[in-house]
Amino acid sequence: MTNGFIELRDVASLDDFLARSNGDPVIIFKHSDSCGVSSRAYTQMSGLERPVGLVTVQTARAVSDEIGKRMGLAHETPQVMIISDGKVAWTASHGQVKAAAVEAELQKLGLHAEGVK
Repeated sequence: MTNGFIELRDVASLDDFLARSNGDPVIIFKHSDSCGVSSRAYTQMSGLERPVGLVTVQTARAVSDEIGKRMGLAHETPQVMIISDGKVAWTASHGQVKAAAVEAELQKLGLHAEGVK
């Protein structure tokens, strides 16, 4: 884990990470390493104190595609989602990807965020 991120490089690592959502929410962040907006969002997501599953679309396209298929989401980057009990509880993309928004949504959903650095 680096910068609070757990890299999801293959479908097996995605499955392991999603298994954590049974009882506790997990956060997945889809990132493009060739996009300025995504770079800003990366900085925002690295400010969360809870682990964030990181999918870098250039190196983990299969994982990104699998998330879209399972969760019924169109491909967007940057994109953040809160998964609870295996389902998308909240998602945001592009300029809406902000650590404070993730924490606020966790609180709104009645889930406990560990805070923002």
